[in-house]
Formats: sequence, structure tokens, C-alpha cells
Amino acid sequence: MTDPSPGRPDLTLSVVMPAFNEAELLESSVADVVGGLRARGLAFEVLVVENGSRDATPGIADRVAADHPEVTALHRAEPDYGEALRAGLLAARGRTVVNFDVDYYDLGFVDDALVRLAERDEPAIVVGSKRAAGAEDRRSPLRKLVTGVFTTILRSGFGLRVSDTHGMKALQRRPVEPVARACHFGTDLFDTELVLRAERAGLGVVELPVVVVERRPSRSPIWRRVPRTLWGLLRLRLLLWREHRRTT
Repeated sequence: MTDPSPGRPDLTLSVVMPAFNEAELLESSVADVVGGLRARGLAFEVLVVENGSRDATPGIADRVAADHPEVTALHRAEPDYGEALRAGLLAARGRTVVNFDVDYYDLGFVDDALVRLAERDEPAIVVGSKRAAGAEDRRSPLRKLVTGVFTTILRSGFGLRVSDTHGMKALQRRPVEPVARACHFGTDLFDTELVLRAERAGLGVVELPVVVVERRPSRSPIWRRVPRTLWGLLRLRLLLWREHRRTT
């Protein structure tokens, strides 16, 4: 399957799953998500956004899409997690969009997030936070330390109000889509920029505690990701400052 047909009606839920070199886990993870959502009786789609894989992932994504009518496989030439996430969000037809990683998903989060999105204050984004009260982060101490430093920078330097930006999120598609189109950064920073811009636009952003368990090592080594992310944060801070100056 390829891109969703633009004339098809909205669904209740879209699940976006970026996939880079996920030959080992992709088929079982998608089957697990599809089976769980079918059991819930939701009208849903799953968008697997394969991006620049060098293993068997592209073929597996197409096969999974052929086997499950709810699944669409999108392909992007370059390995870029943030751009894959953005492409999936912009292609989604669900009123609510949830992003899962192939190695990190939780259908219980979908249940809780859908309830939270329907509450009286109707937030636009629900972040599955690894650092909220009640969360359980079972990753390595180094990865937890990096997340803590990253969040501290965002809260002190950018005014972030929630305690996390990476990982699972549930989004109300219509109010969030224009924010996604305004984002400039991919790779490690798309979802961070998305949450920051949503807060600055006055959209409601709330969080739910989650349990995080590593199913495989990170695709990008920390020693490579940290300097890249810090440089990206500096560029993002400058961009947001310039935009703020133009509007005041």
C-alpha cells in the first residue's frame, strides 16, 4: 500500500510508527498494535513510515501492509526519525494521532490518552512522560541521566511546562497539524519543537506517566546524539527567539 487516499473519511485513531532498520521487530510489533486496536473496536489506521532502512525493513513494511487492511506503508529515502514522524502525522486521517516506536508502544496509553483528550479542558496533546510522577523508567542509568539533562535545558531555557517531549504522544490532529507544518527540525528534535510550539500557541499540553522498558539498544549512540541534539537546541532557541522578536 502507498499513501492514503485523500478522499477517504476521517477515522477515530491513527497510529504513526517510524521504522528504521527494524527488520527484527516490525512485523510482530505492528501485529500486536493492530490486534489490540481491533479488540477495542476502534476505527483506526496504522502508518508505518519506513525511512532509509538498510536491512529488510522496507519489504517487511510492504508485506505487513498487504496482510493488514488497516496498515499503510510509507517510504522515505533518508533515515530521519523526526521527518518520518512529521510525514506520518501529516498523512494521518484519524481525529486522534498516536505516535509509537517499533520498540516502544503501550496500548494502555491509548486508552488513557483518549479519555484524557475527551475531558472538559480538551487538551491538544497528551505526552507519555518518562519523568512524570508515577512513571517508571527502566532504561540504563546513562540514558535516564541524558533525559534528565535534556528536560532541564528545555524547562529552564525554553520554558517547557511538561516534563518530557520524546516518546509516545497522543494528538488532536486538527489543531496540531498546523503546528507540525510550522516545525523546522527533524531528526531528534521534531517532537520537541512540536510540543514547544504547541505550548507557545496556547494549545493544551498535558502528560501521563508511562513505563519505559528497553527492547533493544538505541539506533543512535548517545555519544553521537548528545552533541547533535545540543547543537540543534541552540539553533532552535535562536529560531524561536527570532520569531518572537518579529511578532512583538
